[in-house]
Amino acid sequence: MTATVMQASAADNKRPFDGKDAKLVLAHLLVAFTALLLGGVAGVLQGLVRGGMIELPSEIGYYQILTAHGVLMALIFTTFFIIGFLYAGVSKTMGGKLLGVVSRMGWAGYVLMTVGTILGTIMILANEATVLYTFYAPLKANPFFYIALVFVVVGSWISGYGIFTQYRYWRRTHKGSVSPLFGFMAVATMLVWQIATIGVAITVLFQFIPWSFGWVEKINIMISRTLFWYFGHPLVYFWLMPAYMCWYICIPKIIGGKIFSDSMARLSFVLFILFSIPVGFHHQLMEPGIAPVWKYIQVVLTFMVVIPSLMTAFAMFATFEQTGRAKGARGLFGWLKTLPWGDVRFFAPFMGMLVFIPAGAGGIINASNQMNAMVHNTLWVTGHFHLTVATTVALTFFGVAYWLIPHVLGKQLTPRMNRLGIIQTIIWLIGMFFMSGSMHTVGLFGSPRRTAYTTYGDHPDAVFWMPYHVAMAIGGTILFIGVILMFCNMIALMRAPKGDEKTAAEFPIGETADAAEPTPKWIERWGVWVGVLVVLILFAYTVPFGDMLVNPAPGSKPWVTW
Repeated sequence: MTATVMQASAADNKRPFDGKDAKLVLAHLLVAFTALLLGGVAGVLQGLVRGGMIELPSEIGYYQILTAHGVLMALIFTTFFIIGFLYAGVSKTMGGKLLGVVSRMGWAGYVLMTVGTILGTIMILANEATVLYTFYAPLKANPFFYIALVFVVVGSWISGYGIFTQYRYWRRTHKGSVSPLFGFMAVATMLVWQIATIGVAITVLFQFIPWSFGWVEKINIMISRTLFWYFGHPLVYFWLMPAYMCWYICIPKIIGGKIFSDSMARLSFVLFILFSIPVGFHHQLMEPGIAPVWKYIQVVLTFMVVIPSLMTAFAMFATFEQTGRAKGARGLFGWLKTLPWGDVRFFAPFMGMLVFIPAGAGGIINASNQMNAMVHNTLWVTGHFHLTVATTVALTFFGVAYWLIPHVLGKQLTPRMNRLGIIQTIIWLIGMFFMSGSMHTVGLFGSPRRTAYTTYGDHPDAVFWMPYHVAMAIGGTILFIGVILMFCNMIALMRAPKGDEKTAAEFPIGETADAAEPTPKWIERWGVWVGVLVVLILFAYTVPFGDMLVNPAPGSKPWVTW
């Protein structure tokens, strides 16, 4: 990135946020944290039932609240937060204000997504869509649940087009300059989302909606699952890439350092684009109907995604050490003492980084054919999922919220709010230690996922699992306390005292280290990267998917089991 662009970004860190842009960002964050709260209620009830500690009223089903928990937490909370965060950063770094057409796209996307969220939530609460967040056929929801999904996806597409429009305008008006790192990463993130959601859009529009209305008798389950997982795995990186944006761009500024390498950060995101999408079969390793060679190819591509994650880990810890050395740290690990452990803007995302180490190791196990056969349908997978999205991603998003909310409102992050943020992070870590740790352990003993409380007729194995299920419930209860505290903290941040040029919360945009190599302009040739991605997708999917079409499974009639 050019020095001029970086200096301008650094000087504007505390510049007041445009009022219209602030409303758009806050609207997204409010829906996100409301979904977090409602999903947390469903989650704690689910954990207490699974642990045998409570019984739900007859009007509420276990799998109903499990569906609500998954949809609201994994899909709605993350998507609304990410889009709000991306719009804030794009506004801040690419012009200081969203273009009028971009703002209108943002609001149009927000309205569609919100309507879809409300409609889908109503269907779930009415017990018309108890199909879990993966909505696997042949379980059939009310057609309006699938229509709600269409609203959410189409709304997110429109929001993505807004980000692309702002980026393209900036490039046109800054010819010869490398774009701001935040804008580049925002485009990369939304490209992953736009391309990945094509799969889920096709299966919902052309399979689930006609099938649920009764216009067709049967649905091809293999095709529907393949299209879902074409979307389902890159969804993980849609969650992770904004967290990486915080790590690469914001954390260096917060700790008083500089970005280790702008070009490495961009290259890692290009690699995420290339290798996060054509890998869905590693979620289908235990399913018949897919030739082993195609599963093998996609497992190899899955392991390629490890490379940009390792690049990110190297870059971040290099930033930490360089910053510490510049502050006079001595010894092998003396730089650790210089990090701002009492600053929630750093502490929460850093804890997310640390948790990603075992989370990533678990992902390698899940993608390995032989080991996946052992853990595939057990609570191990649920434990892994909660380390990635519910810890690494969630804690980073929480850390962002502690400065983003007061910044867009021109308010302060007071010492009291900072302390409450540290407490909330610690509560979250303790709860996740109990819950995810128990899930991983009891999963290795064979306890299945996606099941309510049962001892299977007092079978010795199931009785042996119960203490772990109780520990899961305890961890889930602690996590729910963390959810409530986070929601209350969000409201308190909105009511914080106004700040001035010295006290207002900043939007931390890091500068690139002086010793870093210049960023090559070819890295922004999006047509090349999308073209390579299309080739990889065609290579990974054309033959096996064509076989599913030429030799279709018998198909299934709809089932409603609740």
